[in-house]
Amino acid sequence: MRLTRAGEYAVRCMLCLAHKGAGVLVSKQEIAGGAEIPTHFLAKIAQDLARAHLIEIRQGSRGGYVLLKDPAEVTLLEVVEVMIGEIYLNDCVGRPETCVASKRCAVHRIWEEARNQLRQTLGAVTFAQLIEEESCIPIFPVHPIKRSNKS
Repeated sequence: MRLTRAGEYAVRCMLCLAHKGAGVLVSKQEIAGGAEIPTHFLAKIAQDLARAHLIEIRQGSRGGYVLLKDPAEVTLLEVVEVMIGEIYLNDCVGRPETCVASKRCAVHRIWEEARNQLRQTLGAVTFAQLIEEESCIPIFPVHPIKRSNKS
């Protein structure tokens, strides 16, 4: 399984909004520029996030996006699955009726266990936790410690 570009961009967008806090209007330009998301792609992602009631889209010259929930209430799993649907590692896990052996298949059980572990890991991480750590996106630059060359 590989996270789609839309999924990655949605996580970046939510990180930006979580950093500002719930209820704070953040311009599309600030998010697009800071999180390196193409503006047209950001608009599509925002629609999906808004349909999931994670953000509000405000139109107009002073428009932008508003995080509707406390970052501690939004998990990484929730955002990823808004964008790509429920995570399945194999068709037989997502649609067991497509495989006649899925109930007794050892490989099916491994796929299902791996899927459950991945969903549990992503579901255990909130955006509040993510913004407490150093960020990997440019809007929250990590400033390296300057060391003196003096001995």
